[in-house]
Amino acid sequence: MKVMVRRRLSLPLWATAAVLFAAFSAQSPSLAQQIPDAPGRAEMEKMCKGCHEVARSVSKRQDRDAWLNTMNKMVAFGMKSTEQEYGLVLDYLVKNLPADDVPRINVNTATAIQLESGLSLKRSQAKAVLDYRSKNGEFKSIDDLKKVPLLDASHLDSKKDRITF
Repeated sequence: MKVMVRRRLSLPLWATAAVLFAAFSAQSPSLAQQIPDAPGRAEMEKMCKGCHEVARSVSKRQDRDAWLNTMNKMVAFGMKSTEQEYGLVLDYLVKNLPADDVPRINVNTATAIQLESGLSLKRSQAKAVLDYRSKNGEFKSIDDLKKVPLLDASHLDSKKDRITF
């Protein structure tokens, strides 16, 4: 006898879903038609459509680190793939749906959700940025941002071209 266990969704998944839904809602209805036909597309569709619409999966353009983080989250929630498929899909997403089109994040005005999605920060890190900003005032440089507790300097350096002040 097969027993089905219903997992309760954690709050971070709800936050991720809200960000993806907002990004998807802002896109044109033909987003699914804009997904490039290239090696890895079929595997990506197979992996993603088990839980949600493919267009929603890719509506948020990201850099390699962010796509890797997103895919790891999906694996934690039960996404199935071989190592070969995983690598092929990651390469497909990075090449065909890059972060180049993602707007820059002004760390002096951004909300927690904008910091999380735009800079691939954890919720606790985004909150730390907001708390630091309210206590110390606006950031003037990336060096100021690196003073925020919980933030990794190398992660910020990898996102520096997406940060404005």
